[in-house]
Amino acid sequence: MSRALEVAGRLANDAAEVITATAGREHHSGAAHKANPFDWVTDTDRTLERHTRRVLAAEFPGVPVVGEEYGADPDAHRAPYRWVVDPVDGTANYVAGFPWCAYSLALVDASGPVVGVIADPSRAQIYAAARGRGVRANGVPVRVVPRAPAGGLICAELGPDRTAVFTRHAAAGYAGIRSLGSSALAITQVALGHAVAAVLEGYHEWDVAGAACLATEAGAVIVDGDGRPDPLPSGAMVVAVPGALDAVLGWWRATEA
Repeated sequence: MSRALEVAGRLANDAAEVITATAGREHHSGAAHKANPFDWVTDTDRTLERHTRRVLAAEFPGVPVVGEEYGADPDAHRAPYRWVVDPVDGTANYVAGFPWCAYSLALVDASGPVVGVIADPSRAQIYAAARGRGVRANGVPVRVVPRAPAGGLICAELGPDRTAVFTRHAAAGYAGIRSLGSSALAITQVALGHAVAAVLEGYHEWDVAGAACLATEAGAVIVDGDGRPDPLPSGAMVVAVPGALDAVLGWWRATEA
């Protein structure tokens, strides 16, 4: 685990340097669309994922990788361990030069994330966690404080219809909503204590695995859309500090009515 954390941290530092040097510069050069004009992929996405895969293959031979740009290695989800990487989470922000994107890397086993590292280049921060070892922000230990959601912020990465309903219910509970386009950083804000909760849908494993490790190790609670505890749920996810979950989950359920 120590070696995995060290290598992941080194890769996050590499990614932070590249993202910092290139953010906002690919709009007219190295950026292209995938499914639609807002679904960006850049040379930086591809370069960082290739670099990550090369380093992991050399350091941890036989451990498969799942990545946003180059997919899953054979039998990745049946292997005892797998690396999960999103080279630039929040690519549209990165292309625009909006300072809200991240590099995410996690080591995952059958019980969920074992190691998680997030590079937050705009704030010059590396967040790192390992199962049973807590979470650190640039080496400083971080732990969430229980609180009710009233007066706090909730990071919501939802579709437009759900966002409207969720925001209305949260406002009635005196909580504010922020939707900034990075699932990894949304969850990370809960781990850091900046937000009382994050609510997400429509994400992929690579978007959330690293940050989910941070949130768990910081003392936050993670459940699926039905409220069942799950370290890495699919479909929908609610991440909350203790004391906020019940209210936030109720607001999420209101979007399904």
